[in-house]
Amino acid sequence: MKKIILLVLLFISTFGFSQILEPVKWQTSINKISDTELELISTAKIEPGWHLYSQNVPDGGPIPTTFTYQNPEKAFDLVGTTTEEEGHTVNDPVFQMKIKYFEEIAVFKQTIKLNDDLSFVKGQVEFMVCDDSRCLPPTIIDLFFNIKPTEANLNYESEPIITGNNDVVNEFLYGLNPEELSTLSNSCDTVQMSPTDANTSLWRIFGLGFLGGLLALLTPCVFPMIPLTVSFFTKKGDKSKGSGTSKALLYGFFIFAVYILLSVPFHVLDSVNPDILNEISTNIWLNIVFFVIFVFFAFSFFGYYELTLPASWTNKTTQGENAGGLIGIFFMALTLAIVSFSCTGPILGSLLAGSLSADGGAWQLTAGMAGFGVSLGLPFALFAMFPNMMNALPKSGGWLNTTKVFLGFLELALAFKFLSNADLVAHWGILKIEPFLIIWIVIFGGLALYLFGKIKFPHDGPLKKLSFSRISLGILIAAFTLYLISGFRVNKETNTFTSLTLLSGLAPPVGYSFIFPEECPNNLNCFKDLKTGIAYAKKVNKPIMLDFTGYACVNCRKMEEHVWSKDKIDKLLRNDYVLISLYVDDKKVLPEDQQVMVNKVNGGTRKLDNYGHKWANFQTQFFQTNTQPYYVLLNSDGTKVLNQPVGYTPDEDDYEAFLNCGLEVFKQMNKPTFQMP
Repeated sequence: MKKIILLVLLFISTFGFSQILEPVKWQTSINKISDTELELISTAKIEPGWHLYSQNVPDGGPIPTTFTYQNPEKAFDLVGTTTEEEGHTVNDPVFQMKIKYFEEIAVFKQTIKLNDDLSFVKGQVEFMVCDDSRCLPPTIIDLFFNIKPTEANLNYESEPIITGNNDVVNEFLYGLNPEELSTLSNSCDTVQMSPTDANTSLWRIFGLGFLGGLLALLTPCVFPMIPLTVSFFTKKGDKSKGSGTSKALLYGFFIFAVYILLSVPFHVLDSVNPDILNEISTNIWLNIVFFVIFVFFAFSFFGYYELTLPASWTNKTTQGENAGGLIGIFFMALTLAIVSFSCTGPILGSLLAGSLSADGGAWQLTAGMAGFGVSLGLPFALFAMFPNMMNALPKSGGWLNTTKVFLGFLELALAFKFLSNADLVAHWGILKIEPFLIIWIVIFGGLALYLFGKIKFPHDGPLKKLSFSRISLGILIAAFTLYLISGFRVNKETNTFTSLTLLSGLAPPVGYSFIFPEECPNNLNCFKDLKTGIAYAKKVNKPIMLDFTGYACVNCRKMEEHVWSKDKIDKLLRNDYVLISLYVDDKKVLPEDQQVMVNKVNGGTRKLDNYGHKWANFQTQFFQTNTQPYYVLLNSDGTKVLNQPVGYTPDEDDYEAFLNCGLEVFKQMNKPTFQMP
């Protein structure tokens, strides 16, 4: 029961309060006991109203505070355990037990005995805080104990709260600090831009989820269940028609609720670290796992094997149906979700992977799951209200298996999207535009042949004749295959293959090529290092366009291939600006001296391991945003923002106005002034 209470409190804190809460700040210090013994002191400063739990709490209570110290070379020995000061021991009304916690300040000490000469010790603390109405998820913070403060380890220090080294780190990594950056006031900012609208994006994802639900309805696992389930609710002799209809409506609602609940864990992850979903989506090995899973899903749809969840799950939910009332109806909905997994699982997997790869993260996933749940639950409610409509439903037959095979081909094509993400981020140089297009041509050519009856799969029955809808779809897929082949046409202006609008963000960039390789989009001149780009901008006295982008960023590719390629935009970027493209998902490891610990803007610390971390930190520290694409126009020394930055701006006229506005402000700044004698 206490665990359930804890989960409820975590849920309330995550969804009831949209701001990022960081009520505890940690500081470290050293107390020298002797030449060989030191005391590592960790001090927690706690905001009023919050309390931090002790290292020792009873079973079934909150997460205790826990310290770990990194000692891979056995350079020191721990003397005893980490001690803590006296706190408050009270009867906690939430957990219904006596628990010790701290308010305002808590001090923890650990004695160590040195076996070697050390400059610093690194550690971590995991802790949990609550107030009277909510608890925050367990948080892990890196600790850094600076034994011998030197310039060499200052850059590596993980606790900038004490040393104030964020300014040192920013100067070292970027050559400037946020305080040096100012925004100019100008008149041309009144131009209406068209950056990404979050609500529009969520509705678009909802629509895609709804479409996915419709496809799931047309599979053999779900479609036959519609008349059976509706009949169960509307034809029970001991119940009125109104009662049966209301229960069918509840059944449809609970189907929707089951899929919404699947997205809840991702909101918890997103609240702990707003960048975590982007980290997950661009993780090399996770993209490879997605590739393998999608291939596995595809061959399941082809009929070579069936995907099923454990039978014990179905048995448990079926037993729950006997509870009757609302609980029984809920378990009926949950049973449908489980038994139909072999058909809905691959579609849900596509929603999950797609939402992790997009801006908006967990809310994108919730919107997609909501659309999927509405689409899947709506027919059961609709046909219960209007039973005669079921007469218009087509009869089950071979077309249901055709739908599954069709989805299998789509899953197989999408699998290579994730393999492409891993290849781009890791710089393997294997799945470039040429092999990617060839693979997709083979997949969709195979789908066209299947629709025309030239290829068969295990569950396909005899095909006596092709239906009009199957022929029409086959012609459409064949046309799309020819469209893919057209991607090998050479664009003489950019000296690359022709970018395909329908594949923007799905295929690798056209410049990522074996035959026509290019370092920058559209063969523009660009820099991928901030300091180098600023130095060049100063030399040629041109304004800078910072392009915060990503190798796996769909909207970034759309902008580069379909907005930047326009003559009027290309002319501005090529002749009037110095382009600096910073890839926030670049997994290339940073030089060791740049792998530093920095403050996050929402509190806590993080280590910069790779170039993606470096540029993502720069974007959040200096511009307080973490979405891509994101375009910032600066003067030549990078200290003044010329106009309001914009995100995804698919309207070329708006984007041209944005660039012209910045150029106009830059020219006014550099206009010579004459003084009267």
